Amino acid sequence: MFELILCSLLTILPDYLFRRYVQGKRFGKEITFYSVWYELRWGITGCLMLTVALITTIFYFHPSTTSAALFYRTVPILPEGSGRVAEVNIGFSAPVKKGEVIFRLDSSKQSAALDTAKRKVAEVDASLIAAEADVVKSEAQVQEAKSAYQQAKDELDVKSDLQRRNPGIVPQRDIEKLQVLVDQRQAGIDAASAVKQSASLRVSTLLPAEKASAEAALAQAQVDLDKTVVRAGVDGRVEQFFLRPGDVVNPLMRPAGVLIPEGAGQQSLQAGFGQIEAQVLKEGMVAEATCVSKPWTIIPMVITSVQDYIAAGQFRGGEQLIEAQNIARPGTILVFLEPLYKDGLEGVTAGSSCIVNAYTSNHEVISAKDTSAGQAFVLHAIDAVGLVHALLLRIQALLLPIKTLVLSGH
Repeated sequence: MFELILCSLLTILPDYLFRRYVQGKRFGKEITFYSVWYELRWGITGCLMLTVALITTIFYFHPSTTSAALFYRTVPILPEGSGRVAEVNIGFSAPVKKGEVIFRLDSSKQSAALDTAKRKVAEVDASLIAAEADVVKSEAQVQEAKSAYQQAKDELDVKSDLQRRNPGIVPQRDIEKLQVLVDQRQAGIDAASAVKQSASLRVSTLLPAEKASAEAALAQAQVDLDKTVVRAGVDGRVEQFFLRPGDVVNPLMRPAGVLIPEGAGQQSLQAGFGQIEAQVLKEGMVAEATCVSKPWTIIPMVITSVQDYIAAGQFRGGEQLIEAQNIARPGTILVFLEPLYKDGLEGVTAGSSCIVNAYTSNHEVISAKDTSAGQAFVLHAIDAVGLVHALLLRIQALLLPIKTLVLSGH
């Protein structure tokens, strides 16, 4: 409507003034209800053409969308394993801090496993003490075997020396018995040394490995027990939390609830613009928004990111070919906007629907030395018509409560 009124001032009004003051035609006389088209055909035709061109220019270079919202991420509240709820520490809706306990699962099985693991560690510690005693015992046995060996060896040496000095004084049979006894005592030393080595290896290698394994099992049991306590991963607020003691939760089938992180939906706004504006939307463009949850307010914004992919075109590989005509409607260019000033989105409810206008600025191109006068004039005109779109946004913000509360039929 505003475009039509503006264009009529440049087309229909001059045409009428020419007819009235140059040709002398007047309304009700030469210009009647039935002759308006014939008399003002040049102005009406020019007005329609100029209006279409103006609307096209405004909506292309200063795009607008009603598909905008303050999207925010939610964190599902769920344990890492299935179980029955034993205790719930918060109500239906409550703020939580990071690390705060939300609810606990029945932990009787995990507690029993933890006690078993503790007993296993204690058992290994006791075995280690006993093994150290066995090492001391085996050292004494080695010493005893060496002493017996030395005694037999000394006796063999004495009798062998007597036999060498006075052959026949010592029976050969006695010397052979002593030699066998020395070999036997040497075998005893080897056996005692092997027992000592085995006991030492058990103390230095086997039992420490068993203890490490038992401690790992203890740590695993402690982790399993800790998993029965579900804590908040971030600061935020729990909403619509209906979980109660006795309920069964499952991480795959039945989450416990939803945690909304602190500040969710307050940092940026996401808007979907038509695909035809893909070449116009750029990072750094100034924009304005008005949201349903905060009417009569214009929020200055700036485009911080433009998504290079249109979500409607995505697919997953499967056993069927893609049929392009099955796309129900064309997708949009997703744009991320942030407030131009600090706390610009304060008071806007997270998830609120918004109307967004983006404005093209050609100031740098106009200021360039190689820009011709004609091109600069056209660019000035493109930037100037953005004022019409800004005015339309303010009218939408003004009429938004009336449209929502009165004209929507609710």
